[in-house]
Amino acid sequence: MTKTVATSPVAAYAQRPGSTKTILKGTDGGIVRRTVLPGGLRVITEAMPGVRSATFGIWVGVGSRDETPALAGATHYLEHLLFKGTAKRDALEISAALDAVGGEMNAFTAKEYTCYYARVLDTDLPLAIDVVSDMVTASLIRSEDVDSERGVILEEIAMNEDDPGDLVHELFSEALLGDVPLGRPVLGTVDSINALTRAQIAGYYRRRYRPPNMVVTAAGNVDHAKVVRLVKKAFGGVPVDADADPAAPRGGAKAIRGGGTVRILERPTEQAHLVLGMPGVSRSDERRFALAVLNAALGGGMSSRLFQEVREKRGLAYSVYSYTSGYADLGMFGIYAGCLPGKVHEVLRICREELAKVAADGITDEELQRAIGQLHGSLVLGLEDSGSRMSRIGKSELVYGEHLSVDDQLAIIGAVTAEQVREVAKDILGQRPTLALVGPFPDPGAFAGAVA
Repeated sequence: MTKTVATSPVAAYAQRPGSTKTILKGTDGGIVRRTVLPGGLRVITEAMPGVRSATFGIWVGVGSRDETPALAGATHYLEHLLFKGTAKRDALEISAALDAVGGEMNAFTAKEYTCYYARVLDTDLPLAIDVVSDMVTASLIRSEDVDSERGVILEEIAMNEDDPGDLVHELFSEALLGDVPLGRPVLGTVDSINALTRAQIAGYYRRRYRPPNMVVTAAGNVDHAKVVRLVKKAFGGVPVDADADPAAPRGGAKAIRGGGTVRILERPTEQAHLVLGMPGVSRSDERRFALAVLNAALGGGMSSRLFQEVREKRGLAYSVYSYTSGYADLGMFGIYAGCLPGKVHEVLRICREELAKVAADGITDEELQRAIGQLHGSLVLGLEDSGSRMSRIGKSELVYGEHLSVDDQLAIIGAVTAEQVREVAKDILGQRPTLALVGPFPDPGAFAGAVA
């Protein structure tokens, strides 16, 4: 059996500084522990007996949705700048330190958090902790680095602009959510990046990168007490604010537009890219597991309804799938397809028909069991390495505010019923959709019928 202790952000911060709690204990010998350090920094580890690797990460509870319009793109800009040097190491020395031991180091910015991580041999974990912690806590953010990295980020935006498959998802978020930070691109825009100054970014860094808003994670062949000692040393120079409160909970993103919106980015592409979708559920909504099962059955694999109807039976698209995204206060559900421009109307018709069928009748028992099996397999197979385990415990602590064992998650998914799927399908898929299109289409009015 597996012991599970559910936690919440409030419970985590209430844990006595300096104390350690066992959060999960698995039959495979894996143990998840949490220590809260003075100032609110949380250190979470997961032991993985039998592996020779370790992955270390620092999660910061700030993402692009936390930016004001004047700071659009600042979170991602800052992610780049933290690799440019500290008082202890310059940019070359940061990268060379991990390269010299065959390690991997990277970072990513999402809409609600940022993560910096390194994967190394277990014997090199102290080096990874020292390098990544130094980057995150002691970046110099020099003016010359801000100027040089501006060009790199503008190139990244240009690269994204050249990928209509990425652009259509950004267009859909903007069409569905409206002009709010959650609906804007993580990278920012050319204008916002050109306008950002060193003072703005450095101020954002000081305000947001604070111990109560961070979670330090390590997974693999790790010893919790040793990791805590190394993190204490690495964060020793970071000012401690004993009265600091956790970041305010996000909420109030009420700019979701009513269905029926059509947004088109006219491009002379050979293939059209579309996203048809509607509001979904937040990441804490109890219906999220039923929606995950619905998503798997509708467009989550080669046996899904959309893949079979659009690709296998009619050959209308190479890529077609559905997806769900959950945030603190809202969610999105969407269907993506890439097809020849002349086939867009037919693809949209089939998608609308399948949405209507599932909204009215749910899914069959066979589809239910197949979807549950698919989710079970992807969950377990996706946690076979130390990097995925590090990501899991980091998001559990910082984003979800609870820790569920793999067995618990498998049980929850396995307990989803056809009736629960039918109810969430009625609630979500029964809404009037929003459409985003990238392709050679000059007239949005030509697609009004697709969202009627």
